[in-house]
Amino acid sequence: MVAVKAGDVEAALRRRDPSTVVLLFYGPDAGLVAERARAAAERAVETPGDPFQLVRLDGDLVATDPARLADEAATIGLFGHRRAIWVRPTSRNIAPAVEAALAQPLKDVLLVVEAGDLAKSSPLRLLCERARNALALPCCPDEGRTLGAVVDEALETAGLRIGREARDLLLASLGGDRLATRGEIEKLVLYTVGRREVTVEDVEAIVSDVSRLAFDAVIDAAFLGQRATLDEAYRRLEAEGTTATAVLGAALRHGLALLAATAEIETGRPAASVLSTWRGLHFKRRDAVAAQLARWRQADLVSAITDLQQASLNARRFELGHAAAMRALLQIASSSQRRNQA
Repeated sequence: MVAVKAGDVEAALRRRDPSTVVLLFYGPDAGLVAERARAAAERAVETPGDPFQLVRLDGDLVATDPARLADEAATIGLFGHRRAIWVRPTSRNIAPAVEAALAQPLKDVLLVVEAGDLAKSSPLRLLCERARNALALPCCPDEGRTLGAVVDEALETAGLRIGREARDLLLASLGGDRLATRGEIEKLVLYTVGRREVTVEDVEAIVSDVSRLAFDAVIDAAFLGQRATLDEAYRRLEAEGTTATAVLGAALRHGLALLAATAEIETGRPAASVLSTWRGLHFKRRDAVAAQLARWRQADLVSAITDLQQASLNARRFELGHAAAMRALLQIASSSQRRNQA
């Protein structure tokens, strides 16, 4: 069987051969795994609420008693109804149980298996990728057009319109987990009851991560060489009880993201293209990050990242805390100023 790519999962489900009796949903987006598994299991039967048609099995139980899954799969449905068996996630290996079920001549039954982020060498993933009557379906975090489609569909269903600026802000605040995304959209829909359009103010009030924006202000000031702004923004975070290690961690992640982006630019990819694929970039930060990409080079970023790593270590080991963090960020700001004046 050919391995299914993350972007082809929905298409693979639509054109699924009737002989396919096992659907394995796996990947880093646990919410999307659960959503797709539920939808597949419920679509496979006439009455999802009937426990004789839709059988739910705990993964740990299947791992403990591998024959249980094969026995359930071979059971003839009451009154001849088609059946589905939905196996919930487990950290234990259930490949032997699934293999035993696949070896049987199954009829009028579908096995839906939820799993975590399985490695390529995982026995369960390898089994379902190679079996002729199974599909291994990766579920990765929503991004780009996929995330946009989820947002557009949910808001349209709720009878809501959304402008481009508000939509960009919403997309920048979502992603990573499908169920979390739907939860945020549901809160937004409730917040706008009685109105027809979602505004930027609505998104900022309900969805956008205010604490993240405060971190971004510190980080952008450092990498743009804005020492006065850095001092003010950092003092605000410190007054709110933010730890130095949290600030340094955020700065380190940003430095690594800049390093990866500059590497792409230095190989010839346009900066605008790199920015368009920068995951989770708030639209209000685009100009600031674009300026950083124009100013910093890989070798300089490696040095800044090393300083941040050392500061993080010092903050934990010697309890230097905010002093170590501020010193590292001021060094980055000074370096940025020198590069801007060169």
